[in-house]
Amino acid sequence: MSIETDAAHTPGGLAFPAAGSLRGPLAFAIGCFLIWGLAYGLLDVLNKHFQETLSISQADSSWLQIAYFGAYLLLSLPAGMLLNARGYKFGIVSGLALTAFGALLFIPAANAGSFLPFVGSMFVLAAGLCVLETSADTYVNVLGDPAKASQRLNLAQSFNALGVFIGPMIGGAVFFSPSTTEALGGATRSIQIVYGLIAVAVLIFAAVVWRARLPETGLADHGDAVAGDAPAKPLSQQPHFIAGVVTQALYIGAQVGIGAYFINLVTHNWQGLTSQQGAFMLSLAAIGYLVGRFAATGLLLKVRPRTLLTTYGVINVALTLVVAAGIDKVSPIALIAVFFFMSTMFATIFALGTTGLGAGTKKASSLMVMAIGGGVLLPWPMGKLADLYGANIAFLLPAACFAVVAWYGWKGAGLGRAEAK
Repeated sequence: MSIETDAAHTPGGLAFPAAGSLRGPLAFAIGCFLIWGLAYGLLDVLNKHFQETLSISQADSSWLQIAYFGAYLLLSLPAGMLLNARGYKFGIVSGLALTAFGALLFIPAANAGSFLPFVGSMFVLAAGLCVLETSADTYVNVLGDPAKASQRLNLAQSFNALGVFIGPMIGGAVFFSPSTTEALGGATRSIQIVYGLIAVAVLIFAAVVWRARLPETGLADHGDAVAGDAPAKPLSQQPHFIAGVVTQALYIGAQVGIGAYFINLVTHNWQGLTSQQGAFMLSLAAIGYLVGRFAATGLLLKVRPRTLLTTYGVINVALTLVVAAGIDKVSPIALIAVFFFMSTMFATIFALGTTGLGAGTKKASSLMVMAIGGGVLLPWPMGKLADLYGANIAFLLPAACFAVVAWYGWKGAGLGRAEAK
């Protein structure tokens, strides 16, 4: 399949596909970001929902997050192999189909009436999202001029944030509203309806993508051929990439832990606040996340990615320390603000960590997606700290992770590179 190329070339003589020819493929990839944002937004609401309906502890409820991000940890490398063998389109469609199957498994899991089947269903759903994200993240990263990779990923992640906003709104309106739950036929039926509708929508989108024309040629290897770069070394000899994977894992751990115990924190530090209101506050935080993504897309036109990442990391260290202090109403507001400054972290770390890797870009991208498995790191210890000492103390762990993010922007992304990007 051939695609148009822009008349302009880089100093090294490399031609990039014309922007107009890539708008359709980029739009389909962005649709994938919306889907897994919705799935993740519902995940954090389910955490609190099962604490209440199945009478499980905060630490035990973290198994939902462990299943979700454990799938990324175990399957990102196989997903990367699938991507290399069959291409972006096959990877995206396969991910969508497996995601829909995982959503359908919530129907028998709800009938079982116990926690373990939900954990298994979440693992399967997340396995599909892992394949989908490995394909879509990498596709957006290479879909055009590599110098604008951070901007493209932040734009695409903005729609992911839209899904993260919609998820708690749906979950709060359905799972924490007795009248709505009763109208849908009870707690079991409400879960079946929500996830059944998700499965149908995802399958329809998969059919549309399967019929679409998504370019494969001319994209796989150009993503890092920037003038001035030295020839690519093996990934094991790329310290900025290795540090990026570690930083990404710790950042995702912080993000997941914050989302998992957001409702616990705000209801504990805001007298009279219900779980439903806490879920809606989570959606408010997701709006900040969404606005932050679009703001970062604009800021990156004028500010270096490393500078922005360092600044946002330092700010979030300060904010999470305020959360840990347990100040009535102030700590919940600080926690909402954390989401704005988290907004650009994943995409920026991803782009910085996979810069200058040449033919190793696809493998590096799958490893960077595997770092999303870092989501298993914080939920259980945070839940245990919350059970023992209160939800506020648990937020000292994300503060430490944000300190590492700030370091990566400041020093880590430049390790082993002659010129800071």
